[in-house]
Amino acid sequence: MSYKKHLQKDKRLAAILKGDTHVLTLQKNIPIRLMASIISQQLSTKVAAIIFDRFLALYPGKKPTIQKVLDTSEETLRGIGISYAKIKYIYAVANFCQVHTITDKKLAQLPDEAIIDLLVQINGVGKWTVQMLLMFSLGRENVFAVDDLGIQQAMVKLYRLDPSNKKELKAKMLSISEAWSPFKTYACLHLWRWKDA
Repeated sequence: MSYKKHLQKDKRLAAILKGDTHVLTLQKNIPIRLMASIISQQLSTKVAAIIFDRFLALYPGKKPTIQKVLDTSEETLRGIGISYAKIKYIYAVANFCQVHTITDKKLAQLPDEAIIDLLVQINGVGKWTVQMLLMFSLGRENVFAVDDLGIQQAMVKLYRLDPSNKKELKAKMLSISEAWSPFKTYACLHLWRWKDA
């Protein structure tokens, strides 16, 4: 069954499901993807992509290993536009992944909640960051990013929700999203696209 057929049961959401069908892909080298998520925090998609491309360009030929990142100086990372706070977080990701032998294979075998519980132990990595990783790098279909500002804004508009009380807003959003299971990620992708359009 296509995800659209399932999501169209929600009449409000059905109105914004036009356009291309989203396809989730499984990325390789997840520790580096996690670093990309950190780089993109609080930046526009465009700026984040430019800085991440500069980051990859530091390691010509192929994506860097964890050790290569750890061997890269703070000055070098600062020179491509990464803030000192984010540099600390990138090193924290590299150290954690090395100590806990975090591999693509290991993560692929874990359920979503277990991945969140594991990776939020890293300094600078919050639940939202791991949810983005689950969606865009691990290709998980049933992730709902309730804390994402774009999703909140889109749902406030689409479902005419009251945004004044954050706690109540999130409770209503979570309640609405239950009907989207097991395709919550796709609903988020359409909400983002609708909001940006």
